[in-house]
Amino acid sequence: MDTTVADPLLGALVDGRYRVRARVAKGGMATVYTALDERLERTVALKIIHPAHSQDPQFVDRFTDEAKTIARLTHPNVVAVYDQGIYQGLPYLVMEYVRGRTLREVLAERRRLQPQEALAIMEQMLAAIAAAHRAGLVHRDVKPENVLVAEPPGGTHDLIDGVVKVADFGLARAVEASADETGSHLMATVAYVAPELVTDGHADPRTDVYSAGIVLFEMLTGRVPYEADRPVEVAWQHVDRDVPFPSHYVPGLPPAIDDLVARATRRDPGARPTDAGALLAEVQSTRDDIGVDLTGRSRPVAQPTVIVPRVESVPQTYQSQPQRPSWARLPGPASAPAPARRRRASPVAAGPGGRLGELLAQINANPRTRLTVIAAMLTLGLLVAIGGYWFGVGRYTAAPNLTQYNREQAIQQAQNSGFKVKFAPAKFDARVPKDKVLSQDPGPGARILDGGTITITLSLGPEIYKVPDIAGKEYDLAVVDIQAMKLAANRAEKFDDAVPVGYVVDTDPDIGTQVQPGQTITVFVSKGPNPIKVPLVIGKQLDQAKQDLDKVKIKINNIEEVESDKPKNEVVSQSIGDGNSVTDGMTIDLRISKGPALVAVPEVRNMQLDQARQTLEGMGLKVDAQGFGTVRQQDPAPGTQVPPGTTIRLFAFF
Repeated sequence: MDTTVADPLLGALVDGRYRVRARVAKGGMATVYTALDERLERTVALKIIHPAHSQDPQFVDRFTDEAKTIARLTHPNVVAVYDQGIYQGLPYLVMEYVRGRTLREVLAERRRLQPQEALAIMEQMLAAIAAAHRAGLVHRDVKPENVLVAEPPGGTHDLIDGVVKVADFGLARAVEASADETGSHLMATVAYVAPELVTDGHADPRTDVYSAGIVLFEMLTGRVPYEADRPVEVAWQHVDRDVPFPSHYVPGLPPAIDDLVARATRRDPGARPTDAGALLAEVQSTRDDIGVDLTGRSRPVAQPTVIVPRVESVPQTYQSQPQRPSWARLPGPASAPAPARRRRASPVAAGPGGRLGELLAQINANPRTRLTVIAAMLTLGLLVAIGGYWFGVGRYTAAPNLTQYNREQAIQQAQNSGFKVKFAPAKFDARVPKDKVLSQDPGPGARILDGGTITITLSLGPEIYKVPDIAGKEYDLAVVDIQAMKLAANRAEKFDDAVPVGYVVDTDPDIGTQVQPGQTITVFVSKGPNPIKVPLVIGKQLDQAKQDLDKVKIKINNIEEVESDKPKNEVVSQSIGDGNSVTDGMTIDLRISKGPALVAVPEVRNMQLDQARQTLEGMGLKVDAQGFGTVRQQDPAPGTQVPPGTTIRLFAFF
């Protein structure tokens, strides 16, 4: 069970004004807390630098100067800085508290974003970075962790309407400057580092442009371009290789997206946009182009304009009308109606069949006509049958079974069979390994047109989440974090001396453990210090110490025997001091005496009694003498090993 002591800053009042409520995040240079500004009654973010950096006076000076510069950097997409100071020797910043998530958390949930969403976020990111570039600042650490995505107005989940803010301006610059002067390595996030920072440590606005391009690549593909076992190998891949096109990993992305990422991530800084403002203009242009392109894909194809052949004018008579196309016939001029011809009533025409009966009579009257009609009907029937077979069965084939393959193998198998492939959004599945084909449409063996398209759904593997780091948070806030990871929370309480009442002490399973969605996480919440205290067992025999500890339900973890002048099995030290509160499952280590070291009884016979007494007492032994004069007998005998303090009996007489 995790027994890590909670953050001592929780509940502290910084500078007599900012009451620390909960820890939000912990990075390599600083820890961020939420705090209440008791003077203005508003929630703020409090960033306190780690003690390791506070020992460098040059770093502290630069950090203070940068904080002042950033505070003057007013922009709606920059996290505002309200105040700065030093608390217990640690520099801190008071910043705007943004209610939302980091871009890293958004990508963890969504995996990757649609092009319009990614470009919308990039516009606001670059607007903030461009403001810094105009003020002479270079961010140096552009990455998803430093991009905050606030909740869109109205509580919708459309990222296009969200408000994006960029944090941590200038902090990396202060660390870099300090590191350079101490001979240390340049601090950077290797997944987003520009080549020039790796080779010569130089940074200018084009460095931020490169990092922003990598962030755009990750938003579009759900991954960074380079991965390796060691960070230094990732860093040098930025120097040695060109960033691949996003469409290499996400087929179907518009070419304009590939071009935009390529221009932003050129290895040569001179080939990139000059600063974030220049890249912002390109992003806006690309976003407009992509919007038109995506709209055009869903719009019906416009019918082309064609030339209609001219129809010569002819006398509008009954005989000439068939010379004009049927769609262009015009009514003839009004004329006197022809006199109706009186037809003789026909027994057939007057019958129930009307004209159909008359037609049948004519066919039956001529054998040749009858044979012609029969042949035509047979031919028509044959054509209908052949056409029905072709359209209903003949042009179809069976779809191959792709469910046993991974992505690349499925594409190859489909192409070998003459089919095209497109991918539906991947889904989690506990039984099918990641990147294997989970399902296909049409299914294996189902009918499909020759050369048709098979839609494949890949597996994301089992849906796994990590228990979030909620230690030191209020229980209600901790539950929000747990539920955001699709987990359930079960509250349990325990005593704790360091964590305030109502705040999280630890969890079961431990923080960072991988769990499946829906799993219940036991959240241990502090009840405050335990009124039951650890007893003092130093100076007691081991058996008595065990009884005293068992009464307060403390288990002995380890007993170590040590050299001591104390009696054997007497407790000489305990790992937890007396007076501390007892916690659930507490264990203690004890050290007990092996007993004093034995001494050999010296030969004192034939010595004068006073001399013998002086010799024995000088060795830490006690003397019980009888008689006077010369010692004639002693007990124990000379050479016997006895503990210090043992009584030696002497018998003396002349």
